[in-house]
Amino acid sequence: MTSETVVDQISVSELKQAIEEGKKPVLLDVREAHELEICKLEYTIHIPLGDLRFRLDELDVYKDADLVVYCRSGRRSNLAAEFLKELGFEKVKNMTGGVLAWSDQIDSSFRKY
Repeated sequence: MTSETVVDQISVSELKQAIEEGKKPVLLDVREAHELEICKLEYTIHIPLGDLRFRLDELDVYKDADLVVYCRSGRRSNLAAEFLKELGFEKVKNMTGGVLAWSDQIDSSFRKY
């Protein structure tokens, strides 16, 4: 992953609007398994950031799909999105602010941690 790779960002409100309009992107959660027990978005693929390079074959089918990567705050997911973009995932975006932003702006029932 290089710092020169620029990844498109998507806000939680933009993601919510896209979902409501039926433009459901593939959601990739790169948090650890214990974090999913606290909260997660529906229809999510889960691959922890540390496992991503070993499990890329699971994402091959989504290489040309709209792919939104998220985590707790947006830092890990941005790293994952950079990595995926470098591997040819052209439509990958990072969900800015992660599930913390989702909790603040979209659904306050999402537990913060």
